[in-house]
Order: sequence, then structure tokens, then C-alpha cells
Amino acid sequence: MELRIFTEPQQGATYDDLLAVAKATEELGFDAFFRSDHYLTMGGDGLPGPTDAWTTLAGLARETSRIRLGTLVSSVTYRYPGILAIQVAQVDQMSGGRVELGLGTGWFEAEHRAYGIPFPAKRFGMFTEQLEIVTGLWGTPVGETFSHDGEHYTLVDSPALPKPIQSKIPLIIGGSGPKRTPALAARFADEFNLAFPDADVVDGRLANMRAALDEAGRPKDSLTLSVAHVLCTAADDAGVNRRAEAIGRDPEQMRAHGFAGTAAQVVDRLGALQDKGVTRAYLQVLDLHDLDHLAFVASEIAPQLA
Repeated sequence: MELRIFTEPQQGATYDDLLAVAKATEELGFDAFFRSDHYLTMGGDGLPGPTDAWTTLAGLARETSRIRLGTLVSSVTYRYPGILAIQVAQVDQMSGGRVELGLGTGWFEAEHRAYGIPFPAKRFGMFTEQLEIVTGLWGTPVGETFSHDGEHYTLVDSPALPKPIQSKIPLIIGGSGPKRTPALAARFADEFNLAFPDADVVDGRLANMRAALDEAGRPKDSLTLSVAHVLCTAADDAGVNRRAEAIGRDPEQMRAHGFAGTAAQVVDRLGALQDKGVTRAYLQVLDLHDLDHLAFVASEIAPQLA
């Protein structure tokens, strides 16, 4: 089981806060540092304010050397696909080929209103076209051009530059829809992510994804399956409760639905997912100043999942 650190900087974080977490992520042996791509807090004052995902990752690309870097997930409403392809390719170059792109339709209408970003009622068509364009631009041979004539976007004779270092930047798609999202993931994704699923829906969503792979004629082992959940763990119940209080969460609810509890309880939860074919976990860290939390996972949980 690969363990990745996943942050929510829209809740309030400086670049230096994120840098400290990213450096700890690298030093402690985790696989990757990921961040959400949002511009408005979802509770609390959000001070000192949000940071831009791809600006942040560009900085971290130059200040880390091993961990993979990415978004879970960027919204198609934020950027034109041609610009997104340039941004991601450039950060891939800056990192030496360590970038991954999570992409989705977007859902948080309030942040769009707050920053003047259009929020169309129907976005799945935009999502499909953005995936077609981003992969098309990256996959166009140097010296050739790329064009796209769609309902939402038109590109004419794009030079399709710059190119990422990786021959294929991994794409992450997630969602709870039973048909359209799994079909899109089967067509484009390297990874399918379940974000904060209740335990009783995991089997069904994984089954939908595997059915979509079968329909697309794609081998099941060609797609990584992952789950993201909030992290709240400690050596004993009192420590778990303290960490839960620090992030304003109910500890019993997190024990039921998150990567929460003692080390043994978290290992059991991750092991159960591993038995279902999930090979990657995103540990959502909400207290970015509690680096001891990451150290506890690295020393007490990660070795049991190796």
C-alpha cells in the first residue's frame, strides 16, 4: 500500500506551511505530496487565505527531489485546457518528471462566486473535452500540431508545447457516479480515486469501475485504485481524541469513516481496502502544523503495510 500525504490549503495555509509538510513527507518516506485545488475555505476564517495549486506545486518542485506532486483534484472550471496543459508540463519539467494531474468537474459553487469564476450547471462535457485536449497536446509529436473542434473548446494548429518530461503524466479521475465517470476513467485515467467513501459503498464503486474497464477492453491491473480519507491517529485513544478535537472533528465519526484510531485500527482499515484491490491511500492531513502526526504514521503504520 502506497501512502500519500494530502492537504487542504484552502482551509488556511501559507506556502511555507505547505513546504514544511512537503519536506516532512519526503524525509519520512511517503510516496507523494498532494493538495486540493480550491480557493475558498469550507469552514472557519480560512486565514491567511488560499494558495494556488499549480503555483504551489511549481515551488515545491524545486524544493523537493523524490516525492511525486499533484492535485486531488483540479477543476475544469478554473483553467482553459491549453493553459492547464502548459502549466502541468512546466511543473513536470521543474520537478524532473514527478507530477501527476487529478482532474474533475468541480463542485464548490461558492468559491466560483467569490472569485468571479463561471460555474456552468453542466460541466461533464467540459471535463471530457479537457481530458481529450490535455492528453492530445501532450501526445502530439514535436514538430506537429494539434487541433480540436468541440462544443466547449476549439484549438487550431496548436504547436502543443511544452512537453512534459514524463512520456505520460499520470491522470487521476474520481467520482461516485455509477456509469459516466468510470467510463471516462477507463478511457483516460491511470488511477481511479474514491474520495471519502463510506465503507458500505466501496465494493459497489470498485465493481462499477471494473465493469467499465471490461467494457473498454482494458486490463484491470492497468488502473491503480485509491482511496482518500481524513487522517487522525495516535498511540492511544486519548491521543486520537486530542487530534480530532484539534481539527474540529468527532473522533467516533472519523473512526467509523476515516483513517482514524490507533495504529492497529488504521492498519486494519487500510488492510481491508488492500484486500479489495486498493493499492494507494491518500491521508488527508488537516492540521498542517502537527508534523509529529506524519512521523507517527511513518514509524508505526507504514512498516506494517510494506
